[in-house]
Amino acid sequence: MKTAAIYARVSSDKQKEENTIASQTSALIAFAREQNCDVPAEWVIEDDGYSGASLLRPGLERLRDLAAEGRIQAVLVYAPDRLSRRYAHQILLIEEFARAGVEVLFIRSRRAATPEDELLLQFQGMIAEYERAQILERSRRGKRHRALQGQVSVLSGAPFGYRYKRKTDHSAAYYEIDERQAGIVRWVYELYTAKSHSIGAITRLLNERQIPTAKETGRWERSTVWAMLRNPAYKGTACFGKTRIAPRMRVTRPLRLRGGVAPRNSANHELPRTEWIEIPVPTIISEETFALANELLEANKKHAPRRTITPSALQGLLSCAKCGYGLYRTSTRSSARTIHYYRCLGSDGWRRLGGPVCDSRPTRQDLLDEVVWKEIARLLEDRQLIEDELERRLKAARNSDPTQRREETLRRDLARSRKSIERLLTAYQESLLSLEELRSRMPDLRSREQACLSALQAIEDQSQEQEVCLRLAESVTSFLERLRSSVGALDIIERQRVLRLLVKEVLVGDDKIVIRHSIPLPPTPPGGKAPGAANSSVTAPPPQSYLLRSGNHQSAALRHLHEPVPEALASQRSA
Repeated sequence: MKTAAIYARVSSDKQKEENTIASQTSALIAFAREQNCDVPAEWVIEDDGYSGASLLRPGLERLRDLAAEGRIQAVLVYAPDRLSRRYAHQILLIEEFARAGVEVLFIRSRRAATPEDELLLQFQGMIAEYERAQILERSRRGKRHRALQGQVSVLSGAPFGYRYKRKTDHSAAYYEIDERQAGIVRWVYELYTAKSHSIGAITRLLNERQIPTAKETGRWERSTVWAMLRNPAYKGTACFGKTRIAPRMRVTRPLRLRGGVAPRNSANHELPRTEWIEIPVPTIISEETFALANELLEANKKHAPRRTITPSALQGLLSCAKCGYGLYRTSTRSSARTIHYYRCLGSDGWRRLGGPVCDSRPTRQDLLDEVVWKEIARLLEDRQLIEDELERRLKAARNSDPTQRREETLRRDLARSRKSIERLLTAYQESLLSLEELRSRMPDLRSREQACLSALQAIEDQSQEQEVCLRLAESVTSFLERLRSSVGALDIIERQRVLRLLVKEVLVGDDKIVIRHSIPLPPTPPGGKAPGAANSSVTAPPPQSYLLRSGNHQSAALRHLHEPVPEALASQRSA
């Protein structure tokens, strides 16, 4: 009697749920009895949810180890495509097992005892590989076509805050707002954008209050909250094609030390935003709130403290004007004190194996911080500049084309839904439709009508929020007064917060400093100088920006050239 191992595989979660791998295993156990093979229980090997296009599968790795160690004489597999979907991989594995003296037996394929059987096995492998590629391509094209038509059925499922309504004979599938979950989504966005809670703090708060997750079980995780803040569906545009599957770039160190393999040999990688296909869905939050949340995510990623022992006011804002690399802080010690410098990464030959790419000199931290802070304090005194920027942004928001187009689309959808409801009622009144048919069709149309009304109400609420901002100009003046009165008393952390609100980037050169503001400065009059800055000029018109928020990374760069670096600053630099 031969000692054998059983190998079964399914590639999708749907197959796992349908328990098809159990049916494979049962058939293989019966097949083992027919072939007079002894299969120990620990050698029934299953790969649940692993693609046959790759050889990096935990179960397959274990099977190959058993064969190499000489512990089995046969491998029982349901069909060649369960071993691998690629013909080349099938041949490689069969030859590897043959060299180890292990026979491979398939239920759905005869033993390759003759050249004809070998040829048939090869054809089956090639056909399986072609079939897989054809299915993937047809599925991809079909999903893309439906996405371009605005059908939500191509998406993996409704995110938290929505219910997925299946298609019927009279309506396509659509998202419906779950008001209980939608309230939680709005609360999470409010905590992050208005109350400055961290993702970790929000996660703890959700768990402490025992707010149920999407599956009503389990705990909230940071990754779930992070994904919620980045999901554009909540602002009314669910997106298809956001990621693509590509080879996994790395294996974690603990897993590698244990000698294990990654649970998947592939990973999802995000595609550029321009390649996404937008599908309209009901709105839960405003576009402005979503934009602010994502700005904060980017800013927090950029300005993360990274275990900094002693923070600096310009941390994360400095770049080299020569090479574009960031500046990091270093120090020199003397018997009396420690002097801190900002140094360009490109000039550090020790960090770069190829040698330095920049010849810029280190800059004294205390002097550079003071120069930039004084200029920002001067900027805060320009009350009219901030009020003008607020008014400009409000005018742009009122005439926002995407908002207008979204509202027009929703009104057309609402009109179609109401017309369909009217037709159903007319058909029922004329006895062309039974009461049962009316009851089965009407709920879907009413749901679509309500979804459109909810989305239109969200747009109306957003417009009202924009109008509320008109009254913000009155409070801006008092805010600036309070800030100006305490500018000299702010500590490093408070200065850091103010700078990150008002400064997008600081470019440091040998003889000048370039500050890119989040609030655009007025252009320099012809032949004149920028107000309040000696030997400076503005070289670009005011771009779009967010007022008193972290830097708007989508805006054009605004360069405001400030006074040359003082002699004291230049003289105390060291190479």
